[in-house]
Amino acid sequence: MQSSAAARRYARALFSLARDGGDVESVRGELAGIAALLEQAPELRAALFRPLHPVAERRGVLRSVAERQSLSRSVRNFLLYLVDQRRLVDFDAIRAEYERLADEAAGRQSAEVVSASPLRPDQRERLRRALAARAGREVELELRVDASLIGGAIAKVGGLVFDGSLRTQLAQLRDNLTKG
Repeated sequence: MQSSAAARRYARALFSLARDGGDVESVRGELAGIAALLEQAPELRAALFRPLHPVAERRGVLRSVAERQSLSRSVRNFLLYLVDQRRLVDFDAIRAEYERLADEAAGRQSAEVVSASPLRPDQRERLRRALAARAGREVELELRVDASLIGGAIAKVGGLVFDGSLRTQLAQLRDNLTKG
């Protein structure tokens, strides 16, 4: 997900507050809970994100959600501030950037792995260790399956891409054969 400069600024501000309070992981969990709720309830997302609803109404809905979700005061106030600034629409990008900052501070990095078929637990662990050695930090895998790869996998860690897919290997072979 591409984040805007504003989303990065808001995420850094929230991260700074959470770090100062020693609540980085609990804030991360609260943001994940809100994201899951918004995904499960599209009508709630529409009520909070659409500007056709007055700010006071959106603030009321958000207060109710914060109470039901038992959100901390800092997360509740942060979300209310986003409503006031008309930046709640950037929530997903803010959350993604916050998670990146939290991972970086904890010495973790996420790796997106797309494989042709589901990986067995031993394969996942071996891949995680290899990517961690390459990246020089702890790696958490985000796994997806894409049968169009035919076989193998593609891993993205930071700016590095490791493409071991059969689809790519066949394409390279085709290119080599056609060139001569």
